[in-house]
Amino acid sequence: MDALTTGDMFLFEDFRLDRSGVSRRDQSGTFVPILIGSRALEILAVLVARQGELVTREEIVKEVWPRTIVEYSNLPVQIAALRRILDRDRQNGSCIQTVAGRGYRFVAPVTPAETVTAAPISRSPNGAGAPIAADEGPELPSALCPIDGLSPAPKPGAPPRRRHAVIASITAGAVCLAVTVVAAMNWHSLSRWADSSAPRLSIVVLPFANLSNDPDQQYFADGITEDLTTDLSRISDMFVISRNTAFTYRNKPVDVKQIGRELGVRYLLEGSVRRSGNQLRVNAELIDAGTDAHLWADRFDRDTGDLFALQNEITSRIGNTLGIELIAAEATRPTERPDALDYILRGRAVGLKPPSRENFAEQISLFEHALALDPQSVEGQSRLAIALAGRVLNGVTDAAAADLARAEGLVGQALAASPRYSFRAQNRCEEAIPEYETALALNRNQVYALIGLGWCKVEAGSLDEAIPLAEQAIRLSPRDPGIGWWYAQIGTVHLLQSRTHEAIVWLEQACTVIPAIPSHHSRLSSAYALNGDIERAAAELAEARRLAGDDRYSSIARLTAGGSHGSPKTRAFWEATYLVGLRKAGVPEE
Repeated sequence: MDALTTGDMFLFEDFRLDRSGVSRRDQSGTFVPILIGSRALEILAVLVARQGELVTREEIVKEVWPRTIVEYSNLPVQIAALRRILDRDRQNGSCIQTVAGRGYRFVAPVTPAETVTAAPISRSPNGAGAPIAADEGPELPSALCPIDGLSPAPKPGAPPRRRHAVIASITAGAVCLAVTVVAAMNWHSLSRWADSSAPRLSIVVLPFANLSNDPDQQYFADGITEDLTTDLSRISDMFVISRNTAFTYRNKPVDVKQIGRELGVRYLLEGSVRRSGNQLRVNAELIDAGTDAHLWADRFDRDTGDLFALQNEITSRIGNTLGIELIAAEATRPTERPDALDYILRGRAVGLKPPSRENFAEQISLFEHALALDPQSVEGQSRLAIALAGRVLNGVTDAAAADLARAEGLVGQALAASPRYSFRAQNRCEEAIPEYETALALNRNQVYALIGLGWCKVEAGSLDEAIPLAEQAIRLSPRDPGIGWWYAQIGTVHLLQSRTHEAIVWLEQACTVIPAIPSHHSRLSSAYALNGDIERAAAELAEARRLAGDDRYSSIARLTAGGSHGSPKTRAFWEATYLVGLRKAGVPEE
């Protein structure tokens, strides 16, 4: 943070700000590091250093985005991210005051502290300045999504469960733990490449070439390189070479195998940027450094209306796609003596496949193997809990109560291993919303947080807010293995709002992409029936019953016997649309 010198340290309220980042005092008086995005941190440093003064938008942009064209509309996004963290539990308004049309003022009292040795925030091994507690969440294509608007009835003799209490446990606990604690714990094993093979998921982003006729456009190519380095470093278990090292290869011939040996990495990402008038083309390619094999490539053509937003979109898309491609590549590498991380990576790769009874069983087996080798693995505990909850939510388990109880226990173990994270193991979906929003403030590219937030918005009755979140996830990761659930989210909202034609379009896509989920077919059945197509409605209902493997769709009474979740407003939507459609499709009352 250029606004702070090496010796600077500022205290305000329960926070401390220095060059290592922001930390907050806990109940014991210890300052605990807080994860805040790098841009937000730089803005905070500028404001705190000038406490009480009006800092104009122009001054902030000049400090935080030097030599870059940036729309002022980006500032409120970063300010909102800061406020969510700094203003939590604050009674007297925000510590960052908006001066309409001009800029911002930091109003909380600030005390410059004497120079002391600050406890450093864990940094990523790539040296790029991003926290090792990566912002990118684990793959959750199913564990974030409800089976139906109504809880299926428990099996005879099984105690009723609050499914979304467990969902909030998994997402607000396991996700954040897997995102933060796990990466730091695994770095020790990833760093031992000097005397052995390159670490798993290790990559260097080589400087993107500027192929434009205008050499002044190099800044945009460099921005793509820097942002991709940061985005990839947020992926759990990722080892990313710092930009400073990567830029030493600028304008030099690329010998993939030599670079791989020199830097001790398994993968290289290289690309180019070409601008012609208002059109921009970005090419990117992922290469195996050991074999020189080309694993993935893509091209992005965009208009240059807002270069900053365009750069964000391109890097977000590439970062999300590579997170999938690298996990899949690692899972196929032969290993004579697999360790816990090998099993975790293989389990994650299976999680990229469409949800099914068989795929969930394989994931669970692999994560169980990981825990057998390392019983204290927080990531193993978290991912096993996610898989167990996922197969319940997808309706492909015969022991829902046992799976949920085991998932809750695993989350409890993971939380106990990291007590500074105070996510409640029994949160309701409404309470999970601010956690998702905080996660997205830290990393705008976390597509599964977008989807999880969208389902929670549906549960809370804020239907109009759900579709844009799913659309943003689709835009960021258009080839995502979990995209069928995102289609289902959009289709479900259309169904609940009685837009049956739109609901059919999206739910048909969901059933095509992920055909093994009974809830997709039951909702499509309801939409067909509401639209007057009883024959198709009956066919989809029959398929839902076949996939469910139980009698949840045998009657309305059976479907609703397990109770309901969500706000009264949400419940009214389900009763007025989904249940009405099922009745027309042929589901009896009793």
